[in-house]
Amino acid sequence: MSQTPSSISILFMGTPAFAVPSLEALISAGYKIVGVVSQPDRPQGRKKVLTPTPVKEAALRHGLPVLQPQKLRAPEAVAEVAALAPDLIVTAAYGQILPKSVLDLPRFGCLNVHGSLLPKYRGGAPIQRAIINGEKETGITLMYMAEGLDTGDMIAVSIVPIEDEDTAGTMFEKLSLAGAELLLQQLPLILDGKAPRIPQDDAESTYAPNLSRDDERIDWSASSREIFNRVRGLVPFSGAFTLWNDEVFKVWAVAKSDAEYGNAEGTAAGNGGGQAPGTVLSLSPQGIEVKTGDGSVWLTRVQPAGKKAMEAEEFIRGGVMKPGTVLS
Repeated sequence: MSQTPSSISILFMGTPAFAVPSLEALISAGYKIVGVVSQPDRPQGRKKVLTPTPVKEAALRHGLPVLQPQKLRAPEAVAEVAALAPDLIVTAAYGQILPKSVLDLPRFGCLNVHGSLLPKYRGGAPIQRAIINGEKETGITLMYMAEGLDTGDMIAVSIVPIEDEDTAGTMFEKLSLAGAELLLQQLPLILDGKAPRIPQDDAESTYAPNLSRDDERIDWSASSREIFNRVRGLVPFSGAFTLWNDEVFKVWAVAKSDAEYGNAEGTAAGNGGGQAPGTVLSLSPQGIEVKTGDGSVWLTRVQPAGKKAMEAEEFIRGGVMKPGTVLS
């Protein structure tokens, strides 16, 4: 017998903006949301203002009850979830692994909207890592949850291309919308017991751990393409960085050199033949040209220590950086 949306009680779990479209889609489709679980409020910005998560803000706009346990596996947190008696749990970038005591609660199981084409990129930073690694496509996998990290059976996937113009920010937005669409598309099949369960091939799996400070550091001996990918995989969240005068110099946007576009003459500095990687080759309205392991890139948006982010052209007008400077 087909289930009507209003007859299904769903507990939603999510934290960042990525998860909001999935929550909004469930509400718009008429599903009964009995509660929302999100990570605790965290201090944000220089003033460390305690800030609710995007999912909590969305839930409160709709008058939904919100739970924010420090640890979902704590007995009192499990009891709070059980008291809501959900028929189904849907998660999207929640940020905690669900214990078996929670996985076993809903009669229709627990679903996860995951931002990669599993079994590739299991873990907490699949979108950023796919871009940093130079993937040409990624996507959403809708899956049943299991006790392992993103190891459950797959239901369906939605493939999304990664364009050169994309950053982690644009891909988060594209994938969040694709995830909401896939979730609504598959839910009727899931609730009617007709959805497939496709086991993952563990031999094909890769891991996408959360990003560390080392991931943000630019290695100028890498190729221009690798540096280009690294920067856009970190924007608009942390940004990438190098060192200039022994201080952090953030890089928020990079353009590939003319040579990569097939210009036989290369750049004004000839891609820096003989110069060490990290050497500033030229400064122009186009940006700051820096030698890489196989050519050069243009830094087009930067942030010196103690300053706001700015277009490279504005920074160059200050005259504080000269050709021949080495970024370490």
